[in-house]
Amino acid sequence: MTSAADDRGPAGRGPAGRDLGDRDPGGRDLAGRDPGGRDPAERDPGDRDLGGRDLVAVMTGFARTLRAAGVPADHARTQGLLRALSHLDTARPGDVYWAGRLTLCASAEDLPRYDRVFAAYFGGLRAGPARSATVTVTRHVATLAGESGDGGERESAARPAGASELEVLRNRDVARLTAAELAEVRRLLALLRAGRERRRSRRSRPSRRGRLDPAATIRETLRRGGETARLRRRVHRTRPRRVVLVIDVSGSMTPYADTLLRFGHALVATEPGATEVFSAGTRLTRVTAELRRRDPAAAMDAVSRAVPDWSGGTRLGEELRRLLALNDARGATVVIASDGWERGDVSLLGAQMARLSRVAHRVVWVNPHRGREGYRPLTAGMRAALPYVDDFVAGHSLAAFEELAALLGGAHA
Repeated sequence: MTSAADDRGPAGRGPAGRDLGDRDPGGRDLAGRDPGGRDPAERDPGDRDLGGRDLVAVMTGFARTLRAAGVPADHARTQGLLRALSHLDTARPGDVYWAGRLTLCASAEDLPRYDRVFAAYFGGLRAGPARSATVTVTRHVATLAGESGDGGERESAARPAGASELEVLRNRDVARLTAAELAEVRRLLALLRAGRERRRSRRSRPSRRGRLDPAATIRETLRRGGETARLRRRVHRTRPRRVVLVIDVSGSMTPYADTLLRFGHALVATEPGATEVFSAGTRLTRVTAELRRRDPAAAMDAVSRAVPDWSGGTRLGEELRRLLALNDARGATVVIASDGWERGDVSLLGAQMARLSRVAHRVVWVNPHRGREGYRPLTAGMRAALPYVDDFVAGHSLAAFEELAALLGGAHA
């Protein structure tokens, strides 16, 4: 990024030879002071906004989205971004882009992900050079169903893209989204990279600290003619803990099944060797192989052909018994995504949940209705399962899926 000293013309002159006392169209002088004479460093970051929206809320949401994509945009880095923006003009896309890139990214590997998330979060915003002029950015969005143009057909309206729209979309129930909004949520789910809790492996590796490795120490001594140089040590390796995701595809879960399967696709893409995904309705179907396809649309087509019991009934007790017979749940984090409408024997569901809680490392139940205000788990299936559940979470929105991804990454620890 070019420094302020590089941008100056002759001594005492600003860019293009203007005096530093000149002011830009927003009323600030070129030193960054507003009409009241305050320096940007004296203003609170919350005083500035992006198109009338609260700056802190917008950029905190942006940092949270980056963390879900795998960029280490933690609290300290977010505070650094807000301090940087207090010295910049947030109406300039280039200022926002470069401030975030320089404060939120930790390595070169973060840059491609940062660019993708920046474009998605700010609705296609493209940042020019760091010292670019103010740019008006628009995108075409479909009008509401009740609006029509000539001939009664829907028209495309151009309006400024807003970060607050994406923040609202993140928290909306996916069952109530329009087709365009649902497509945006699916696109963001494809970018989601869910970390995985680590567990200790039986295998070990050489290390400067840890338990003594007698065999390696003796071999080293023999190579040195009987003189011991230093003691050799080993520590246990770590590996990602397996996740087993069971998705209810019965009729009552139809509005959420596709989004949950796309979340499963994101899990498989992150850790293909430590993720198993099943569909559950009237039978248990393993769909991990279908979800290993790189393209989400192709993966969903393959799953739709593989699952024979879409929109049928739910016999979770029998399906969990089959899962336990496969021995896939042992030592794994088991995630059950269902609304708890059990058509089979409820006592069988309770017995299998008790077995599962003893076998699995952790049991997480995802209920899409959990995110609705005033929800109470009154169905017989939920009452039978809840005593054996470690985490009871929502699964109705993009924000809920991001929280679930953080939970699988060890946020509960």
